[in-house]
Amino acid sequence: MQIPVNKLAPEILDSIIEETVTREGTEYGEQEVSLAAKVQQVRKQLERGEIFLSFDPISESCQLLPIEYQAELEREELEQGRE
Repeated sequence: MQIPVNKLAPEILDSIIEETVTREGTEYGEQEVSLAAKVQQVRKQLERGEIFLSFDPISESCQLLPIEYQAELEREELEQGRE
């Protein structure tokens, strides 16, 4: 299920983004990138519509996913609703 990020309190969204970027263990090459900079980069991706926030009720967890996954996720949700 897609979560509209503009409906979340900014501190909640920041917590979700922080948890995601620290969980991923992303390598940024030779330069150290601060947590604040990583959070800002993800916020920009959300603003540009490159990624979206999804909630999985089975695992009760949030994920930031590439926008390309949105149609697939919606299709799966429709199929699950029919079962």
